Amino acid sequence: MADLSNQQKKSAHDYLSDTARETAAIQQAFLLEEGARLVHAAEIIGASIRAGGKLLILGNGGSAADAQHMAAEMVGKLMIDRPALPAIALTTDSSNLTAIANDYGYDRVFARQVEALARKGDVVLAISTSGNSPSVLHAVEAARGLGCRIVSLTGGSGGRLKGLSEICLNVSLGKNSSRIQETHIFAIHSLVDLVDRYYLAGFFGGPVSP
Repeated sequence: MADLSNQQKKSAHDYLSDTARETAAIQQAFLLEEGARLVHAAEIIGASIRAGGKLLILGNGGSAADAQHMAAEMVGKLMIDRPALPAIALTTDSSNLTAIANDYGYDRVFARQVEALARKGDVVLAISTSGNSPSVLHAVEAARGLGCRIVSLTGGSGGRLKGLSEICLNVSLGKNSSRIQETHIFAIHSLVDLVDRYYLAGFFGGPVSP
């Protein structure tokens, strides 16, 4: 639970300014620590799509919303108009989610979908602020068994997910889910933008349009 004693000594505006500075510092550290890996992750996603693969994205809560957000920008567009890209958020089908949770337990809600949809060479993007969400870990283990490439977005220590990932993009300075997720969405936007501009540009038979 947050400590409100010091917060109550500040005005709401001062508190807001502090959180904005905290976010900026966290994102700057993330870029310094993970920038090269983020570029490599975009390269992996682009290579998979060029080879006929797809991107599967998963996470819980706010990370589920981030998964949907990224899939929408791949299938739709971000800043560049290009053909639709194959990306699926495993967080959106309520019938699948509830049936799997009912029959196999919630920990299997993503793993079961990975088993159905993933193929060798696909990329699985797993999002967990703690890196320890059982449903995410089971999905990654299933994906590894199928020969998928694993990219993860985590926070803090990276949890168990860090060791299961080919590339872990970790928000090391994030102390709570809010700050971590703010940087995750920066990473998601950057991944899509880099894929569009650098790793799929020209692949569709013509130049991309800004």
